[in-house]
Amino acid sequence: MRSRDGNKTFSLSVCSIILFHSLALCADEYLISYRYLVRDAQLYKETLSISHAMQKCTGVSTNSLILQTNNNKNLKQIISLKNEKFIAYVHKLGLNVKHREKTSNFQNTSTTILTLKTTCFKVDFNDNFAKITALKTAE
Repeated sequence: MRSRDGNKTFSLSVCSIILFHSLALCADEYLISYRYLVRDAQLYKETLSISHAMQKCTGVSTNSLILQTNNNKNLKQIISLKNEKFIAYVHKLGLNVKHREKTSNFQNTSTTILTLKTTCFKVDFNDNFAKITALKTAE
């Protein structure tokens, strides 16, 4: 017959594994897309779309971004307050670039569009920060 003291470390290890996996699984998933339009070297329009994912996202986690939240759970407000940091993170993920130049009557005009296709992000909220992680799908 086993003693109860011998099962104590096993029980603690099982409980800790369950706890840490449940914390990782409770992350919210969001679909985020970003578009940046520049005309004649001036920012013309910038669009950031954020919505909750309706289905479970699949993919491999990439590097994460940590933003200070001050106990705020609204992702759009968090990103708008730390806009420059988030945009730098999105640029590292990879953007689709389209550039067009046109000359008419010695007038040169150019248009550049930077687009992040809709990407799934896992977001872990804590009291003081939000950890944002992009999920890359295997192609």
